[in-house]
Amino acid sequence: MRVGGAQHRRGRLAGLAVALVAAAACMVEPVGEPTGPTEPRDPASPSAEVTRADGTDTVEEFEQDMADATRLAERYWADYFRASGRSFQPIRRIIPYERDGEISCGGQEVPRNNAVYCTVSDYIAYDVNWSFRAFRQIGDAFVFYLLGHEYAHGIQTRLGIRYDFTIQQELQADCMAGAYLGDSVRAGTLTLDEGDLDEFNEGLLAVGDDPGQPWFAEGSHGTPEQRSVMFFRGYERSLAACDLG
Repeated sequence: MRVGGAQHRRGRLAGLAVALVAAAACMVEPVGEPTGPTEPRDPASPSAEVTRADGTDTVEEFEQDMADATRLAERYWADYFRASGRSFQPIRRIIPYERDGEISCGGQEVPRNNAVYCTVSDYIAYDVNWSFRAFRQIGDAFVFYLLGHEYAHGIQTRLGIRYDFTIQQELQADCMAGAYLGDSVRAGTLTLDEGDLDEFNEGLLAVGDDPGQPWFAEGSHGTPEQRSVMFFRGYERSLAACDLG
């Protein structure tokens, strides 16, 4: 995967399920300011058995991919807002954390093994050790999808989009993440390696709610098939497929 001409090692997208299954509470809405660190820290090194064969495994690569994913999302959404005649403010902070309770969104603690967008405080927080382990096992595509999905929640907030059910909010964010990636590829600001989309589809089909999860339950994200369909709908048809012009 390459961003703006920078070479990145190939991300093996089929393993994305390992990371996304854990990211259940990805939009948090209580009022209040976050507590916890605002500066990046080095993630702890995961064990050798989760290191990917292509060698994508260093802290420096992870931090660079996170910075690239953030910059690409900011550029994409700034262009969208500019084209629609609106001003754009990037998400205020991207916060790495390590422990349960280290970060809170109002009075609600953010658990480990997760990534969230806090609406009122306008930040994305991600468990840096969990994300880094997934990055080593899966590749850089994990970082770009994770950041893109959470950033989509920030865009929903900026546009005043509010659905009655969590599943609607989450599936639209999947579609928006697909549009952000697909449009970036078409614009030449992001290059995927051959076979990545097939592997990505396999990964998406492995994620989703448990079979017994009611679609109307708080926290529902959609079935694996729904998530895959919505992501690729956005990837192929851009934001118009996500109810955004």
